[in-house]
Amino acid sequence: MIALFLDPLYFYLPIINGDTCMGIDYGLGIWVTLARTVTDIFFFMHVIIKFRTAFVAPSSRVFGRGDLVMDPRAIAIRYLKTEFIVDLAAALPLPQIMIWSTISKVNKVRSANHANHTVSLAVLLQYIPRIYVMFPLNRRIVKSTGVIAKTAWSGAAYNLLLYILASHVLGASWYVASIQRQRECWERQCDRERNHTHSPSCSPTFLDCATRNTPARNAWLKITQLLTKCDAKNDENFQFGMFADAFTNHVAEAIFIDKYFYCLWWGLRNLSSYGQNLMASAYEARLEEWRIRRKDTEEWMSHRQLPPELQERVRRFVQYKWRATRGVDEESILKSLPLDLRRQIQRHLCLALVRRVPFFSQMDDQLLDAICERLVSSLNTKDTYIVREGDPVNEMLFIIRGQLESSTTNGGRTGFFNSIILRAGDFCGEELLTWALLPTSCLNLPSSTRTVKALNEVEAFALRAEDLKFVAKQFKHLHSKKLQHAFRYYSHQWRTWGACYIQVHGGGVEEGNCRWNWQGKRVYIMLKFWKVKVIIVVRDHH
Repeated sequence: MIALFLDPLYFYLPIINGDTCMGIDYGLGIWVTLARTVTDIFFFMHVIIKFRTAFVAPSSRVFGRGDLVMDPRAIAIRYLKTEFIVDLAAALPLPQIMIWSTISKVNKVRSANHANHTVSLAVLLQYIPRIYVMFPLNRRIVKSTGVIAKTAWSGAAYNLLLYILASHVLGASWYVASIQRQRECWERQCDRERNHTHSPSCSPTFLDCATRNTPARNAWLKITQLLTKCDAKNDENFQFGMFADAFTNHVAEAIFIDKYFYCLWWGLRNLSSYGQNLMASAYEARLEEWRIRRKDTEEWMSHRQLPPELQERVRRFVQYKWRATRGVDEESILKSLPLDLRRQIQRHLCLALVRRVPFFSQMDDQLLDAICERLVSSLNTKDTYIVREGDPVNEMLFIIRGQLESSTTNGGRTGFFNSIILRAGDFCGEELLTWALLPTSCLNLPSSTRTVKALNEVEAFALRAEDLKFVAKQFKHLHSKKLQHAFRYYSHQWRTWGACYIQVHGGGVEEGNCRWNWQGKRVYIMLKFWKVKVIIVVRDHH
């Protein structure tokens, strides 16, 4: 039992220091190695004794109690043919040899993670034959001595000891898996920094405590985002799953006594509940599903012989969608919920973001709830055209993050071009709102007056034409003059018309020479100065 308790203690050798590095607890390693060497001596004694232990000949068991074979040669031959290999594998000091040979090289190769893998492999390789040897031996001892049957408390204490042993093994395995999960996050973030940032870039050696006080690592530590990106309290960038407790409760950085009893408690708790309270991460399953889907997409693009530039855009979109959703189909999940619950979730997700749009901030809660209920997520990668000038508009887009370029030639007018940048809080597709507010609007969708193109990765909410038409019919608030004036003020389409009107009529410029860019300082400053005047002109003109 002591031997089975000692081996999992090797799993506690890897430690995490507070300044983002992995090291080895040498003091614990020495103590466990000495204790395990003592138990190894008993295993070797067990092998020697079995070479001298007589046995009953199987052929003599037919009648009577059987003949006892005491010939040393016959005993040795029988033992070598049956149990010797397993007993020898259980007695070899394999973990001590593999672990300390690896630890002695850590200072040379500077890879505590390599030592961690070696620890796990060495212990697992020898723990299996030890269990195979010791549990049959344990049953024979119990049967011979009757330790469980003597008194009730002795049997209860013995079974409790086995239960604690199982919890000890489970807790230690959870700890070493948690350390490996943290290391995996570090390595992924390190690869990103090395590929996308300039010097001082991340080096894998910086993740080991052997380089703790080097100048290069200290310079990198000042600019790295490793601590924030690999914070178990925030799983947006990396899912720790059931291993998050090891870092949110600072188990990996605690002293050995606190660490051991926490892991033992974790093992007891989850063994008692059969793992029902585990918050396991579905990250790996979804990642594999995404890889299969990406492979299918690659095969389809190759089969259809898509041009390389189109294939690259498809790959960018698939990658961006994975980063944004982690493979979760939010729309299908929401549709499966009851209506009232779906409304509350949509309100929680969308209301604060919708209020960031200045036009929506003027609406009451009832109207905003109706709009939030019908908003859907929209993801667009760089160089994607949301809509082109002259195409039918089928949705309004409200930007959460990213930038869009909105440009117009005013219906292809010669010498006219206007371009603006839409950012978080802006919207496009406002032609749809004007169309929805008309009581006699036909089924034909309005044509877009602008071309809208994504300048980078854009995340937005989309309000489809049929949903907007439904909201406009059900809620008369949208028909109020105040909201319509606010809409025109925040609409870049109306601003463009107002600025051009001022430049043509108020600025003394002939209409035929009205060629300008929205970024032009002259027109921009005039619009800012005359913004109240623009609203009045638009209203009177309309």
